[in-house]
Amino acid sequence: MFDPFGDFETRGYLQNFESLKRMDEVKVLEHTFFEANLEDAFEFLGTVKGALTYKHFLKVHHVLFSDFYPWAGQDRWQLGVGQFVEKGNFQFEVSSLAQRAVEWGLEMGNEPVVLAKKPGVVMGQFAWGHPFLDGNGRTMLIVHTELCSRANFSIDWSSSKKMDYLQALTQELKTPDRGLLDGYFKPLIRKLPARKVWMDHIKALPGLDGAHTEDDNMAYAADDVQAMQRYEEASQLRKRSQQG
Repeated sequence: MFDPFGDFETRGYLQNFESLKRMDEVKVLEHTFFEANLEDAFEFLGTVKGALTYKHFLKVHHVLFSDFYPWAGQDRWQLGVGQFVEKGNFQFEVSSLAQRAVEWGLEMGNEPVVLAKKPGVVMGQFAWGHPFLDGNGRTMLIVHTELCSRANFSIDWSSSKKMDYLQALTQELKTPDRGLLDGYFKPLIRKLPARKVWMDHIKALPGLDGAHTEDDNMAYAADDVQAMQRYEEASQLRKRSQQG
């Protein structure tokens, strides 16, 4: 069980307000709040003048999940837990560098010409940062959608297949900027639809609700030697890929 706070038995999964422990119940209620707050998240981003920043990234998470998680809008570094987090045997960026990773993605994403060429690289950077204990995928999806709209195009998520996307994203995480996720997105790029269409497409995404998904997240102590080693291996692999 993913228990970075160490209080699962008394406060439930990630200290959720309902103290729920069963993952099927957690995911249903978590996604209910996500859908209920989706429009508010897009409305917030629509009020932002100028470039999107990490502060806005955190705010989107807060808008989406603050009805369910008391720590919503705070990253792993701010919370002081989850320095090393792993999902599906892949180590994400260490918590102290998560903000920098997301900011690099935002720096590219705020440039329409760059985003149009490398939408997968931008998404991959958000995923590598993995700043939150939960809700990363949905938060970065909303921010990425807003960035695409500013560049006057959209990703047709309704034509995306969950497993194909996750496979491409995993490869992007391991070997970034090799065109893998960019290539996956290329046939899905469309002219910009109405904002309501974005929300309908996102709500209809298969697997976004997390139903029937096992909790395979793991958090490790800062002095866990094996976790540190796996993180270093993932980090070095990414660096070698970026160096050519």
